[in-house]
Amino acid sequence: MTGVWHCQGVSRTAAVPVGAARQGSLRELNLALVLGRIADADRPPSRADLAARTGLTRATVSAVVEDLLLGRLVAEVEPAPRAGAGRPARGLVLAGDGPAGLGLEVNVDYLAVCVVDLAGRVRHHTVERADLRPVPPAEALGRLAALAAAARADAADQGLTPAGAALAVPGLVDDAGLVRLAPNLGWRDVPVPALLARHPALTEHVDGVPPLVVDNEANLAALGELHAGPSGAASFLHISGEVGIGAGIVLDGRLFRGVRGWSGEIGHVPVRPDGRPCRCGGRGCLERYAGQEAVLAAAGLAGADLPADTAAYRLAELARAGDAATLAALHDAGTALGVAVAGVVNLLDLDTVVLGGGYAPLEPWLRPPVLAEISHRVLTAAWSPVTVRPATLGTQAAAVGAAGSVVRRILARPGGWLAHRS
Repeated sequence: MTGVWHCQGVSRTAAVPVGAARQGSLRELNLALVLGRIADADRPPSRADLAARTGLTRATVSAVVEDLLLGRLVAEVEPAPRAGAGRPARGLVLAGDGPAGLGLEVNVDYLAVCVVDLAGRVRHHTVERADLRPVPPAEALGRLAALAAAARADAADQGLTPAGAALAVPGLVDDAGLVRLAPNLGWRDVPVPALLARHPALTEHVDGVPPLVVDNEANLAALGELHAGPSGAASFLHISGEVGIGAGIVLDGRLFRGVRGWSGEIGHVPVRPDGRPCRCGGRGCLERYAGQEAVLAAAGLAGADLPADTAAYRLAELARAGDAATLAALHDAGTALGVAVAGVVNLLDLDTVVLGGGYAPLEPWLRPPVLAEISHRVLTAAWSPVTVRPATLGTQAAAVGAAGSVVRRILARPGGWLAHRS
């Protein structure tokens, strides 16, 4: 989905002076500007540093910082010792208590919930493993709401208040949060926000932050990688390998969603047009050759009932031990993955491919065949090499990315949180 912001307009019957409105807007802009500089700084900036970096007067910066301190958005830290005369100024960092993001994930064989603070630290993470394919959507979401309530309680014990929530789902999600199709879950036209509307843990929020945003899990995982990964990786393809396979496409630091927000369904790119039938109704889809169930079956572990993260580490363990069936299964999966990836690289001219989800622990064995297919199939491979690397966040990427998307909304519009606190 697009995650469009909806601004709350002033009623025509409300007598609000123009000057007051402009003053309020200016304050919001200054709050966001100063908070953004603190968030992006390599070291804790002082008030004087912020005045120099923002162009605001020292008096304005001091007033803004006081508001941010009172609202528990930032905290002061002692300065590093230095030589020379004069007392060094105290620095400012994002607060370790106060507002936070609540990230949720529904996948084929697990539910996950996490809480991330303003600095991006994961303060709570819970995974409940279960095969959700036979479970009705309302029941699965009810279980998720219970996990969210427990996460909120733990966050409160740490001095944190989730200001909103984002939910990652392995399927097509429209702008209203309706899950149009999640083939591996068997969901079709599931009104997720309506089903969760009666759960307080997922409706509490602050001004400027939607109570619940629903998005594709690969998109949120890619956003998580964008903000947690190595600097300089502004454009990349992030592939989440679970039972299903999804991709998030990041171009110049922005998630590419497509016209309807449904881009990235790489799992249903055919790698063998006349191949195995897929749950989506097509044939020869990548998921049928490189998805978790396909790899487990090829490795002789069909029916082992291993969750996504456990399955990946079990396969990695067998691969390290030199198990021939596992090594062959991973090579074949990497070859199929490389065929699909090469098409994306040819189309979008990307130079980085990130293997996430269950693929992250398997990267040492998947990368060589992926690179071989890229070298063979990508037109520019001879003089423009492609990097293939594991994801920074691994199997937690979607839930952490979901929580991080809430945090970034708070940082972009801190006035909503401050109004909530007053």
